[in-house]
Amino acid sequence: MPNQTVDKAVAYITCDGKLLVFDHPGIPETGTQVPAGAIAPGEPPAEAAMREAFEETGLTSLVMRRFLGERAFDIAPFGRDEIYHRYFFHLEYEDDSPDRWRHFEEQPYDGGEPVEFELY
Repeated sequence: MPNQTVDKAVAYITCDGKLLVFDHPGIPETGTQVPAGAIAPGEPPAEAAMREAFEETGLTSLVMRRFLGERAFDIAPFGRDEIYHRYFFHLEYEDDSPDRWRHFEEQPYDGGEPVEFELY
């Protein structure tokens, strides 16, 4: 039985009917993703989704559309003795954006090294 639950917020961002996704250049094994990350202690999941979306995309004209649901995932089969409790949200970007851009999260919330995102 996993010994720790980690709360995570996931943001599905749409713009003009398209879903925004990203890759990490130089780390192809991470695959294509949507903005997501850990929820801080006491932080409401919706606020975490907005924070993660901004940190990972640099977009400021984001609007929370709705809560999509939640689900717990046991990630022990992937080598970590944890359960990820994920909260899913739909956000919408209401401004014009390029078809593709790069963004750097200079100060990640977890205190790690800067992270590069290629968004499209």
